[in-house]
Parts: sequence; C-alpha cells; structure tokens
Amino acid sequence: MLIRVGDTDFPLSRPPQVLEVGFGDGRFTAQLARLYPDWQILGVEISAGSVARALKRFRREGIGNVQVYHGEALFALRNLIAPHSLQRVYVNFPDPWPKAKHEHNRLLQQAFYRRLSTRLTDGGELLLTTDHEQYWQFAQAEGRASGLFEVETPPPPEHHLTTKYALKWKEQGRRFYHAVFRKIAEDPTPWPPLRRYPMPHALMSGTLPELHNFEKTVVRFEGGTAVLLEATRTLGPQSGYYFHTHIEEEDLIQDVLLEARPSAHGLYVGISRFGAPLSTAGVRAAVEWLVGWLEGQGLRVMQRSY
Repeated sequence: MLIRVGDTDFPLSRPPQVLEVGFGDGRFTAQLARLYPDWQILGVEISAGSVARALKRFRREGIGNVQVYHGEALFALRNLIAPHSLQRVYVNFPDPWPKAKHEHNRLLQQAFYRRLSTRLTDGGELLLTTDHEQYWQFAQAEGRASGLFEVETPPPPEHHLTTKYALKWKEQGRRFYHAVFRKIAEDPTPWPPLRRYPMPHALMSGTLPELHNFEKTVVRFEGGTAVLLEATRTLGPQSGYYFHTHIEEEDLIQDVLLEARPSAHGLYVGISRFGAPLSTAGVRAAVEWLVGWLEGQGLRVMQRSY
C-alpha cells in the first residue's frame, strides 16, 4: 500500500531520490525530510503499527516530501522505483537475525546488492547503521563479494543515532557501527517490475459439488508456489465457496481468496477482490488449477479469461 503524505503528489513515473528501509516511528525520516526539503523520500515499513505512528508524526509536523509504503523492501525496490533513480538508501538498525540458521532472512545479502545496483544512480550509496557488529561485518562482506560496491566504515553521523532504537540503546551504553556502500558497477541481469495480469477467471456450467472436506493442494509454477489451504462454504440461497490460498513468488507473498459462485452468466470461478490482491502469475496459476479441478468434478468451461 502506497500512501502520500501532505499536499505533494509525486507520480510513480517520477521515482523517489531517497529510500529508507524500516523507518519505525518515522522520527529519523521526519528529520531527514526537514534537513533536505527538496528530496523526494520513500519510506518502506512492514509493521502496520509503525506506519500508522509515522503517518501521524508526518502530518503533525507538516512533512510533505515523504511517501510511505507498507510492505516488503524488495517489492518496493522492484516495482515502485525506476532504474538509476535512487541517490541514497538508508538502513537504520535492521533486524540482524543473529542465529546462523536465520542468516538467509537478512536483507543485506549479495542478491539484494545486485538488485539495488540497478536502481541506484552512478555513485549512489547505501548507508547502514546498526548496533550489531556481526551483521555489520556480514553486510560488508556481502557487499564487497557482489563486486558492485566499495565500502567505507566511518563513524555513524550523529543524526543517524536519533532513531527510537538508537536512543534506547544509547542509554544501555551499546556501541554503534556504520558503513557506506557506494555503487561502482551494475548488475547486468534485467530486473523488470513484477508482471501484472487481468483478473483471471472462468465461467462454468454445472452444479458446484458438495465439499465435505478439501485437501490442501500445492500448485507449482515457474517462480513460485500457490497453496490452496481450505474451502469455506458461503451463506445465502445461491451459495458458493471461498478457497483460502497462500501464494509465494519472487519478491511477493500474498494470501488471497479464490471463489466459485453462481453469477448471472454461469458459475464464476476466479479471484475475489477482497483485500485488493495483485493479479500475478501465481494468482493466475491458482485459478487455472481450480478451474481444472472443478472440471474434474463434472463442471464445464464456457469461457476462460487467463
């Protein structure tokens, strides 16, 4: 979800100059926006509570040059930011995932640096500030291993230590670490925005079967998996079914509802608009499987739109 703050309306055709990943309560973002009022700043945060608190702060303080995205950083980087448009990226106190078995969850890995290189301008920078020395060393090693960034480790700028966690950990006497990753080359692999499709659906004829139980089904497609978890009967004289479906594909995870229900033109089978899902390859694959499964239950396809 992309939210604009203030009266300034920045179209996505004019991408942000600066990205902050994990802005928390927004105090650092607000300070940055005041220091550089001509910057266009995009803040990305996965916590809905943090987004709400930050928005309240921005509106209270009259911040108008910030956009807020509630979701994953990689999805925003891929789909909301044009190539060669970012001048700087801030990553303050990211989750270090300290256990070795969880290292794969860390943001600052070689794959991230390769993708980031396609969105940064020549000489563009990522600035990392953390209290976790192991992650600081890990991020440097991954950045250098990509061959696309040079790394410097100056002391952290004082205004980087004004975040919620920095202020908390200052009181505990923790040490802080800083690194600057400057782009020196670019990954040649194309990384276009995630492809979107028209809402996939089909019209079928026949009678929906009585589903007394529905076995979880995994649908594999190029680039990911869709898992149809359960089926739920809807209420009403012309009831149908919802199918709770979990879809994982590159840079995107969605939980969506597929539906099979009577309509004026036949049985509609497709994706429900509940929750404003993105119509991706994974959604298309899940709908295609469901239509095929219903064909196996004796229904007939009158029209396909996928």
